[in-house]
Amino acid sequence: MTAYTATVTVRLKRGVLDPEADTTQKALERLGFELSDLRSADQFEVDLDAESADAAAERADEMAERLLANPTLHDYDVVVEEQAK
Repeated sequence: MTAYTATVTVRLKRGVLDPEADTTQKALERLGFELSDLRSADQFEVDLDAESADAAAERADEMAERLLANPTLHDYDVVVEEQAK
């Protein structure tokens, strides 16, 4: 088994109201930053042992599907990296 870190980034789907991002975008624009869009996201880092990076990604994907993201409201990405020895 190899140690991996899976990073799961969960964000609201486009078209779903994101009040946190709206408030932050307005504040940044008041500070003089020009933005076309801003979305908030939650990020989870999961340390796990698996036979391969693909196996670790499959487990992290299952975690996202079952608990970390609501597929009706959220999109998510999974990135897996092997931990340094």
